[in-house]
Amino acid sequence: MSTTKKIQSALISVFDKTGLEPIVKELHKNQVTIYSTGGTETFIKELGIPVVAVEDVTSYPSILGGRVKTLHPKIFGGILNRQDNPSDVQQMQEYAIPQIDLVIVDLYPFEKTVASGADESAIIEKIDIGGISLIRAGAKNFKDTVIVASVEEYKTFLNFYVEENGATTLAQRKYLAAKAFHTSSHYDGAIFNYFNREINEPILKISTNEAQTLRYGENPHQKGTFFGNFNELFEKLHGKELSYNNLLDVDAAVNLMNEFKNDAPTFAILKHNNACGVAQKPTMKEAYLAALAGDPTSAFGGVLIANGNIDKDTAEEVNKLFCEIVIAPSYDAEAVTILQEKKNRIILVIKDIELPKTQVRTCLNGILFQDKDNVTDTKEHLTNVTSLVPTAEQVKDLLFASKICKHTKSNTIVLAKNKQLCASGTGQTSRVDALRQAIEKANSFEFNLEGAVMASDAFFPFPDCVEIAKNAGISAVIQPGGSIKDNLSIDYCNENQMAMVTTGIRHFKH
Repeated sequence: MSTTKKIQSALISVFDKTGLEPIVKELHKNQVTIYSTGGTETFIKELGIPVVAVEDVTSYPSILGGRVKTLHPKIFGGILNRQDNPSDVQQMQEYAIPQIDLVIVDLYPFEKTVASGADESAIIEKIDIGGISLIRAGAKNFKDTVIVASVEEYKTFLNFYVEENGATTLAQRKYLAAKAFHTSSHYDGAIFNYFNREINEPILKISTNEAQTLRYGENPHQKGTFFGNFNELFEKLHGKELSYNNLLDVDAAVNLMNEFKNDAPTFAILKHNNACGVAQKPTMKEAYLAALAGDPTSAFGGVLIANGNIDKDTAEEVNKLFCEIVIAPSYDAEAVTILQEKKNRIILVIKDIELPKTQVRTCLNGILFQDKDNVTDTKEHLTNVTSLVPTAEQVKDLLFASKICKHTKSNTIVLAKNKQLCASGTGQTSRVDALRQAIEKANSFEFNLEGAVMASDAFFPFPDCVEIAKNAGISAVIQPGGSIKDNLSIDYCNENQMAMVTTGIRHFKH
């Protein structure tokens, strides 16, 4: 038996009719009998094309406010019958069941309704029952039936149909069936995740309809794919395609700068997911120049991000640096023109949308899932544990340093002064090594650390770090506290006129 089959009948029941017209016209041109119901039936009639109402096939009206339209043995028999099975053929004749060769469905927009903030009654009504059943039936019987399960597949089907002169091949039907099962599983996953907001079962269901194949992964010999809707968060104004490593750096930059949203002009430069320069100043140009001064060597080829508009003056300074990516919520037109002078430089506008509150990563033969570290240290978190209380300016610098520390690879120490990152020690196996690295970097770029502050992502089990910091000129310290030997560091600070505050919150980043 030939695996290429002509389409002689079609059932069409869709929510989104975008792109449906050329399909209907092509089916009509090939003398295909079209069955439909509700708004889709009206749409087809308005095109002047004959259509048979599903109700005329089932002898049963649409009931319960449209909740039940296509759920009927004559419809599902027409879709699920095996054309090479004598018993099925006999029953089709016995019960006067019409053959249905093609099913076109587009489900109610459940996810969009949830995202719109609609009330629960509206959301529940967007749980498709008949449509999802039609998809599964058509996909199961791909040997004989063509299933088009969403508006995204309209064009694909039409191309297949025209190429095969009104028919489809088995390979095409199986491909569309696979896409259909993705549609149904994604849809059901979204519904479960909505209900799981309340019951909070420890079950992870992740599905996405968007995927972008990357040039390669972390290294050229690795394959890479980005699953997600990049355009939901960014508008790309210029530049080459983003790589796997670019995306990781952009993620790190966005999460860091989210700490400074709606603050005074703040600029950050990141390299390999860590900030090498961060500053907050009266103007964006000053903030950029101060951030660059933090580590002009590492800034080469980095990712730049601002928490506000990038103007012409700032862009002229940025343009002197070779950098991969520039991110900001807005740009002056002149600034964009200047930044576009480097043809490969990626220029992104970040949109004002809420970032995810959870994180997922692979681990061994499974997956780790956690809430993001959504706590930002504020004055309310601070406990003065030394006899010397930090000044108001020191508190500002301590909180500034803490925000950077939270987004830097552990073990980390961050040194800051006048809302400028002086240096950080990143990803070290000991906190002492991290501190020494930070001091060495700060000295190499000629920072005066007298009066600077220090932030640590975890507590000090010994007084060695505060002693080293004191000798370098550090005057105040912020750390989570919680060591059984906290008193050793506190006592040292008291004896050496250093201020220390604890937050009670650890900010490891592994």
